[in-house]
Amino acid sequence: MRADARDNRMRILSAAEDVFGQSPAASTDEVAKLAEVGIATVFRHFPTKVALLEAVLTQRLERLRDRALELADSDDAGLAFFGFFSQVVAESASKLAIAEALSASGTVAGDEAKAAGQGMREAFGSLLDRAQQAGAVRRDAAFPEVYALLVGASRGATATGLESDARDRMLALLYDGLRAGAGS
Repeated sequence: MRADARDNRMRILSAAEDVFGQSPAASTDEVAKLAEVGIATVFRHFPTKVALLEAVLTQRLERLRDRALELADSDDAGLAFFGFFSQVVAESASKLAIAEALSASGTVAGDEAKAAGQGMREAFGSLLDRAQQAGAVRRDAAFPEVYALLVGASRGATATGLESDARDRMLALLYDGLRAGAGS
């Protein structure tokens, strides 16, 4: 792919993440306008709105996976785990809006988005394992429960429109239950 085409693709994906992250009902015209490209350029890279939504969701999940992998090498495994958890919850509103737009199209996530989601879950699992080994997270907190807490906190914060202060207090309560020595 030529450099200018690669740049256009990245601008389109970035614009689409912003546009669809704010409103699942947004249009590809809005994406083109924000990306400062013509609508034909959008459709040259992404033949349908669904293809664009899938690419945005995949990119977002890959970015979260990469962030979790970066944090896996952190000297403070507890801080890395809780920091990543907080990041996912803080960014959940726009991710859920993108997933909602994809769902509203009558489509389920494609193979690339599913693979990216699985990669993110595995990287999150590694963060959890390291935090437990470091004594920062209780050992009886298994991945399925902790992942459900991540999803639930993300959806709950989004559905209720929690302001950042309230979201941080909610997470502090949740983290108190996850910390080693809490009920274990």
